Amino acid sequence: MPENPADDAEPHDAEDEFRDMLRDFLAGNTDIDPAKLAGAAGLPNDPEMVAQLINQLQNALQSSSDGINWGLALEQAKGIAGRGTVVSLPAERSQLEQALHVASLWLDEVTGISELTTEPRLMSRQEWVIATIPVWTQLAEPVATSIANSLTDVLTQNAPEEMGEMIQGASQIMRNVGGTLFAMQLGQVVGQLSSEVVSGGDIGIPLLDSEQAAIVPQNVAGFSSGLDIPVDQVQLYLAVRELAHARLFRHAKWLRLQLLTSITEFAKGVRIDTEKLEELAAEFDPNNPEELREAMTSGALIPPKTDDQLAALGRLETMLALIEGWVDVVTAEATKRLPSSAAIAETVRRRRASGGPAESAFATLVGLELRPRRLREAAAMWQQVTDAVGNEARDALWSHPDVVPTGEDIDDPTALVARITQGTPEPDDIDQAIEDLLNDDTTERPHED
Repeated sequence: MPENPADDAEPHDAEDEFRDMLRDFLAGNTDIDPAKLAGAAGLPNDPEMVAQLINQLQNALQSSSDGINWGLALEQAKGIAGRGTVVSLPAERSQLEQALHVASLWLDEVTGISELTTEPRLMSRQEWVIATIPVWTQLAEPVATSIANSLTDVLTQNAPEEMGEMIQGASQIMRNVGGTLFAMQLGQVVGQLSSEVVSGGDIGIPLLDSEQAAIVPQNVAGFSSGLDIPVDQVQLYLAVRELAHARLFRHAKWLRLQLLTSITEFAKGVRIDTEKLEELAAEFDPNNPEELREAMTSGALIPPKTDDQLAALGRLETMLALIEGWVDVVTAEATKRLPSSAAIAETVRRRRASGGPAESAFATLVGLELRPRRLREAAAMWQQVTDAVGNEARDALWSHPDVVPTGEDIDDPTALVARITQGTPEPDDIDQAIEDLLNDDTTERPHED
């Protein structure tokens, strides 16, 4: 038996050593105040939020998985969405259901794009979060992965030589910790958005399934409260907008996939400026985390966009503007009966142009503005097309990706009108066959006895 068993003990595993160091930090057993981490991460300085953050980071230290815990983002968003929730009254829900019914009839008069096959839903804020979080996480994941990789690389490259083995063995832990911070930030953004959006298509991107339209009654009530306009007119206008948006994505089945793919591809190109991250780490004062918070919430760590990214962003903004512009024009035509239609439309435009704090936060996280520029120009183009060739020819431009208007068409609607009146070239046979398959709504039904 050895004289001194301690001499034969294996050296403390580097990964465990690093985990213990982080655990001491989170437990408050160091000179650094862990409560300041929430502020540095751009989260509210709220005791409940701080406690939740520390608890989740402690869980991340124990996790053996590699990746972002998106379930945490969902729980965070649901918790925020549930605050201040007001249950809509039966009479209010009945009014909105009636508004959606009337809105569908009005849209039938101004567009040949057929009505939805799925009944529109009235959603609570939490239901909106649950329904939309899959898309939010899809859009955010490439950036979250880039941040986690950059953080690990910077720590590995800049650690003192004696800590190299410890940092190398702890890379997965750092990825988990970084992923936890990012997931909580995303949950904060989506939770805040749940109190701002009035409908499923309010953000512009297709957050719901292509067959689904939705209204958030509590937020519609909030939207109406500051206006000197009868609430039933506001409800009707917003119902028409939501159904028009949902109908478009159901009709042009290729559109949702193309849009989400474009956003995801753009996000994949987002990189973290490791030099700035290194400078930040070298100069970081744990007792004054404001500089870190500013860097993380202002987008300072994301370098300027490359030429390829700028080109992709331009195409993406054009498509978003085309979608929103079409919805604006169709909604205006369908709501001519409403005395306050123009006033509500202007309120929607101002609200869309200014966005909100949650949208700004999402732009920081993913590097993408949700509100497209050139929206007014796109709406003017659709109006000119409508006046020149009518609703049917206008809506036919959504039949195939090859015939959708471009940025050049927004600049020169007259040329677009001339092209339509002269006859738009038909897609080739293969493209048409694919389009026919995508638009085939028929399904086999069991024979009745």
